[in-house]
Formats: sequence, structure tokens, C-alpha cells
Amino acid sequence: MQFLFILLNLFGILSVSPAQIVEQPDPLRPSTPDSTKADSSKVVKTDSVKAKPAPVTPAFRYRLSADGTITAGNVSRALLQLAGAVDYQLSDYFKLSTSPSFVYGQQNGFLAEREWFDDFRMTYRHEKRLYYLAFGSFERSNLRQIDRRWTVAGGAGYKVINRKRAYLSVTNVLLQEFTDFVELNDINIFRNSTRLFGEYIFGGDRYVVTHTAFYQPAIGQYNVRWNATLSVQIKLTPTTSLRSTLANAYESLVVPGRKNNDLRFTIGLVYEKK
Repeated sequence: MQFLFILLNLFGILSVSPAQIVEQPDPLRPSTPDSTKADSSKVVKTDSVKAKPAPVTPAFRYRLSADGTITAGNVSRALLQLAGAVDYQLSDYFKLSTSPSFVYGQQNGFLAEREWFDDFRMTYRHEKRLYYLAFGSFERSNLRQIDRRWTVAGGAGYKVINRKRAYLSVTNVLLQEFTDFVELNDINIFRNSTRLFGEYIFGGDRYVVTHTAFYQPAIGQYNVRWNATLSVQIKLTPTTSLRSTLANAYESLVVPGRKNNDLRFTIGLVYEKK
């Protein structure tokens, strides 16, 4: 398997990372104009039956990305990052999605990062400009000393631009969060979460630029979380791309001895099948 061989050699890829962060990976588009949505080229016509749209076939799409590095000498470091995005389109109305990620890192023989994130989303009317979503997620972070964080949320999204080579959407949800810190008291709060997501394609599908930004203030108290990523992707084969990502995450409430802000820059490979 060529892809497994690539994964096993990802530690040789450049990665500059002062500190890893738990973040929500880039999702796949809620829909694309050339997706399985019926159009004029998918119409069934007969002499005796009125033209009808062809039935929608359930669609499965996924993207896997990985990067890592190993250094030895005065500073010994090992880092592995894996992320994915999976969509299963049940119909023109319902779609199921998940965007898991995992980060593991050691510095001079000590565990530095062991970061988990996973979510499960259901989107209603995903082919429409105005759509609705509900989701739950789980996070765990050694870097930020979070033993577990659960969230459940529901809200709506709006596609500002929805073209084959340009996409921009805004979502806003009401989110309930329970966080179990290792050293701080647990918190159970509500947040308003706003996400801006964009994807732009250039050079005959060879170059892809994506950005994702979340802003999540607590309701009724000062407790703010936000993160943002900017990625540039260069296609190497029809399914494999080289990708560089700049990411930043901020939390106003952290355990003693931890910084509020984390920044990272990585380069890795992406395997995507649509």
C-alpha cells in the first residue's frame, strides 16, 4: 500500500512546532456544486413519463493528513500528527461527518503532547444555502492539562459563496461545554460559537487554500476560546498533496504554568478521496 508507506516515512517531513494545540481540523465542504446533487445532466426522461431528477446515491468522502519529525542530539524530539475528515451523505437533506485528530510528541524523553479531538456531526439541508447542524465532541490535552472536555451544540450555517473553486461559510451554534482540568475546578458553561470556513482552488485544481476560524466566548462570564488555521495545499497526484499549515489557539482559562496562546507551523502530506 503506497499510502501506508507514505505514512511510515512522514517523520522525515519538516515540522516546526514550539507547542502543539488541540484544535478542530478543517472540515470537508458541506456540499459542492458538482457533488451528488441532481442537475440537468442527471435527469431521467422517457416518452411517457414526465422528467424526474435521478435519485441521489449516498456519497462517502474522506481526507487524511499526517506530518511528523524526529531530531536527535542536544535536543531530542519526536512528533506525530494525524488528522482526518469524513463525510457520509445520506441524501440531499442529511449528512453525517466527523473530523478526528491526534497529536503525540516527546521532548528529551518526556511526554510533551498527547492531544485527542473527535466530533460527530449531523447536517440537515446541507445542499442548501441555509443549513442546520448538531454535533458533539470530545477533547483531551496533555499540553493544556485537560483530562476531558465534552461539548454538545446545535445551530445553523450559511454559505456566503458556494462555487466549485471558491467556498465561504459562516456557522453559529449554541454550545454547552464541560471541561475537567487536571489542576483547576471543573467548568460547565454555555458558549456562543461562530466559525468562518473558506476554501479556494487555483491553477487547474493544483493549489488549494483553506482557512478556518472559531470564536467561542462563554455566556454570562469572561471565558474566551478561539483558534484559527491557514493551509496551503499543492497537489502531487490526483489523491495526494503536500500541505503546510499555520495554526494558532488561545484560551483565557488555563492551568497554572501553562500559556494562554499556542502557535505552530507544520508541513505534511494529505490523502483525499472525493
